[in-house]
Amino acid sequence: MSDAAPRLPGSIRACLFDLDGVLTRTAEVHAAAWKEMFDGYLRSRDGDGFTPFDLHDDYDAYVDGKPRADGTRSFLESRGISLPEGDPDDAPDAETVHGLGNRKNELVQRKIEQDGVATYPGSVRFLAAVRDAGLKTAVVSSSANTLQVLQVTGLVDQFDERVDGTTAAEEHLPGKPAPDTFLAAARKLGVEPDGCAVFEDALAGVAAGHAGHFGLVVGVDRAGQADELRAHGADQVVEDLAELLASS
Repeated sequence: MSDAAPRLPGSIRACLFDLDGVLTRTAEVHAAAWKEMFDGYLRSRDGDGFTPFDLHDDYDAYVDGKPRADGTRSFLESRGISLPEGDPDDAPDAETVHGLGNRKNELVQRKIEQDGVATYPGSVRFLAAVRDAGLKTAVVSSSANTLQVLQVTGLVDQFDERVDGTTAAEEHLPGKPAPDTFLAAARKLGVEPDGCAVFEDALAGVAAGHAGHFGLVVGVDRAGQADELRAHGADQVVEDLAELLASS
């Protein structure tokens, strides 16, 4: 049981949480994997004089919160590089959009297995308070590794529904910044969008929450981008979800 209550509008009946960067520190793992993959590819293409993937600017602008293929394609386009799409089951060494994306995913899985996954304690406390308050919960992530991360962190039983990269592929849902994955989670919970609060740290995710006309969009500022989160549609910005807890 939580010793605090969530401070949310009375109209909110469900909470939709992004995973990476909101509940878990896997955003750091993903960013490191993106950099390792892209730098390796760019070095093989351009030699040692290549311009490295930037963990802040490139990550935020092109890949954060997006499905792997979309993030891969977006960053390559920013460098004027066009590759064949390939197929979702391309080998990690294939020089295609899906191949590079799968190479990145292989790196993420290896890092999770080797190092585990840390959570944000304030977010875990807030999630517990939301559950104790009787609100429905869903995790909405672009990652196909969502179930693995929830199991590693012990959070798997804290959600009524899960919409992740695997769900999006199976149900042909466009990824963030389109609102479709959040809307799918609301449908699965049986709650209209205006009765749902969205919690996101990625600009693409906040934009998705805004586009879906949800009752509340909370931007979680983990990277000093509060102004950008508001510009992309956040109704409220916090540095940690513990700020939304009130003593009961």
